[in-house]
Amino acid sequence: MKRSLLGMALFTALAGPVMAQEPAPANPLALDAKAIKDAGLVLDKAALRALTDELKAPGEVKADAYSTVLVSPRVESQVLDRKARLGDVVKAGAPLVVLSSVEVAATQGALIVAEQDWQRIASLGPQAVSARRYNEAKVQRDQARAKLRAYGLSEGQIGGLLRKGSAGADGSFELLAPAAGRVTTDEFLVGERVEPGRTLFTLVKEDSVWVVAQMAPADAERVKPDADVRILVHDTEIPGKVVQRSHQTDERTRTVPVRIEVDNRKDLLHPGELVEARIAVGSAVQKLAVPADAIVLLQNQPTVFLAKGKGQFEPAPVMVGDTRDGWTVVTQGLKAGDTYVRKGAFALKARLLRSQLGEE
Repeated sequence: MKRSLLGMALFTALAGPVMAQEPAPANPLALDAKAIKDAGLVLDKAALRALTDELKAPGEVKADAYSTVLVSPRVESQVLDRKARLGDVVKAGAPLVVLSSVEVAATQGALIVAEQDWQRIASLGPQAVSARRYNEAKVQRDQARAKLRAYGLSEGQIGGLLRKGSAGADGSFELLAPAAGRVTTDEFLVGERVEPGRTLFTLVKEDSVWVVAQMAPADAERVKPDADVRILVHDTEIPGKVVQRSHQTDERTRTVPVRIEVDNRKDLLHPGELVEARIAVGSAVQKLAVPADAIVLLQNQPTVFLAKGKGQFEPAPVMVGDTRDGWTVVTQGLKAGDTYVRKGAFALKARLLRSQLGEE
């Protein structure tokens, strides 16, 4: 029996080096102080944040009608020349198109004659002519000026006509931009005859645009004027404000249009684009949330990394809700007070994946 035991012990001693298991691989989520610094890890404690409930709705970008101007002739005319083109940004008073009109030519001539007559009579004074003749000359001059203004000529253009005299009474005149804006339509041809009221240009001041969101009637009832809105487009968020909620349901879609005003000075939105609107409703509610960058996908599961002390980190699967202003709501898997990796989660994910691939 003793020999047997001794043999077994000897066998174990000899075979031990051969049968001994290889040492367990190092934990890829165990980092020393230098590795933590190199990875740029920043820790934080999970806490509640005041977040407002939001309603999602599809929306379409539309031009701000309060900042949109239609430019059209007020008298039958022919297009002589184009001064502005589609997409141009023009200032108020800038020439857009040169027109020619028989009616304008007749009025230009009448003004020149009336102005000369008035200047002659005015130089004589009311004592040298009858009151009736004095007033008739003044009225004829003023009526001709008013008629040209009604045709769309500015006071500066009328003054230029009088300085030119009869040489300027050819019926041609420039149609000026009544306001600053971008040319968004210019559907006409040089040489074309155009009727009064025909839109030649549409000028839009694009500093602000409207987003018209379509909402179910029950949801629309919860929307209040001046409510905060987030517009999601081009992988970014743009803030907006509710301007108006329609009191009529669209018969075709059975939805209620909600108009949202959006600051567009960065020129990110253009009429016709489809976007998603997130409209704040109700009062702010305390919810557990972490920065969106603190959450990574591991095996298609949203995950945060918890700090366990002494440089040890551990992936924790979580369930998430909406993301607002860069903060994502966490509904399960994390509790207030837990220490998590606020910055550097992607670096830990990379270390974990390299370890699974057998890389150092």
